[in-house]
Amino acid sequence: MMCVNSTNQETHSGEFSHFTGDSYLQLRILELVCVLSLPDQPLEPLVFILTGLLSFTVLIFTLLGVVCLRKYRSLLRTVRELQGRKFLLGPVPQPEAPIMPVRSVPAAEQEEEEEELPLQTALHQSSTVRPSSRRRWKGLQQGPRFTKSDLNLLQLIKAGKEGVFYQARMTKGTCKGHNMFTCKISKEGVRPKHVDVEVSIMRKLMHHKNILQLLDWNTTEEPYILIMEYVSYGTLRTFLQTNRGNLGADPELQSLLTIASYHIALAMQHLRSKMIVHCDLALRNIMVNRFPWEVKVAEFGLARDLTRLTSRRSSRWRNPRQRVPLRWYPPEYFKNNYYSFKGDVWAFGIVLWEMQMFGTLPYPDLETSEAVVYHICIGHKNTNPEGCRPEILHIMRDCWLEPYTLRPSFTDIIHMLENIMENDADYVDVDSPQLLLKDEAEYHEAKCLRAASVSLDD
Repeated sequence: MMCVNSTNQETHSGEFSHFTGDSYLQLRILELVCVLSLPDQPLEPLVFILTGLLSFTVLIFTLLGVVCLRKYRSLLRTVRELQGRKFLLGPVPQPEAPIMPVRSVPAAEQEEEEEELPLQTALHQSSTVRPSSRRRWKGLQQGPRFTKSDLNLLQLIKAGKEGVFYQARMTKGTCKGHNMFTCKISKEGVRPKHVDVEVSIMRKLMHHKNILQLLDWNTTEEPYILIMEYVSYGTLRTFLQTNRGNLGADPELQSLLTIASYHIALAMQHLRSKMIVHCDLALRNIMVNRFPWEVKVAEFGLARDLTRLTSRRSSRWRNPRQRVPLRWYPPEYFKNNYYSFKGDVWAFGIVLWEMQMFGTLPYPDLETSEAVVYHICIGHKNTNPEGCRPEILHIMRDCWLEPYTLRPSFTDIIHMLENIMENDADYVDVDSPQLLLKDEAEYHEAKCLRAASVSLDD
């Protein structure tokens, strides 16, 4: 386009003065367009800069919108999960959840008490047993049905840090038809909610011939009292120590110990089916009513019910004053603060060793707690008991395998013990057929009870 130059502007300046205001404005716009269209005025860099800034701004706002949308959706999903967990969290079982005891060792005899060690390692605590256990059981016993003054304590069975066990009876009448029974009286300082948890676990484990049955309880006032079924001979540890001479001379000793081990395994498999971890399986916590056919697992003061934990990490506790029976605990507890059903399997192997040694304290050559922990962590085991049959020694060593996932379940242990007992039945003394028939009947009764119970492999 050709533009009016300055000479023409001066020549016709007189004419412009005669233009109207609108014509003058149009002329000025024309001049501006001519100036902007000149080739020596580059505009492309400015356009690019403006376009880039606009695109960057649009991109930033788009990204912010995407992030906010994702955050909003995540928040809605979290709210829905929390609302659903309120109803589903409690009953959901966790198959292999680790469990750590939170209470000090109850019913430990004096020499075991000296071996307890305060756990100094800080454990990760995400949650604990769900609250209100006290409220759950408070409704079951509105008022005390009996007190300590109503009991006639006959004989001390054993004493521990949290309570003492007695053979007792009521001064008047009976306890649900039982003239004689075993009672546990708590010591001063025991928290009532811990007794409530023990009661709830024992009620859940009711109706098994190899578990000491709970008859009645009083947790409304101190001392807290649990009444359980009667046992004739106290603890299995005391029984073996007292009768060591007679049993040591019995040629059928290994068969008798195998039968007792079988019944203990039946009890532990029942605990596993109910998602209960014992955490204190030891010879001192097994009662004897008739050896070897009626042995009963007792003392659930440290037991944990996994169906009442809120997560798989609920069994990790932060308690620097924690005291545990070190000689019965597996190495993963000391290395990783971890205790599971396989920890009970490790303790079962220690019980087998105790039975073969007539109640000798495990690791008898070690005197201090630090030495015991170091001995276990570096992989040392108890020495092979003299005279122990190879089959039991094999089960014992399998219970101490590392890592813990290699250990057998209690269902596997029961099958192995059944095979040993069936082999023993092929070589019996036919001079006492009545005893043979009685033993076989009780064996098949126990086998039927195990088959009827719920079986959950580890």
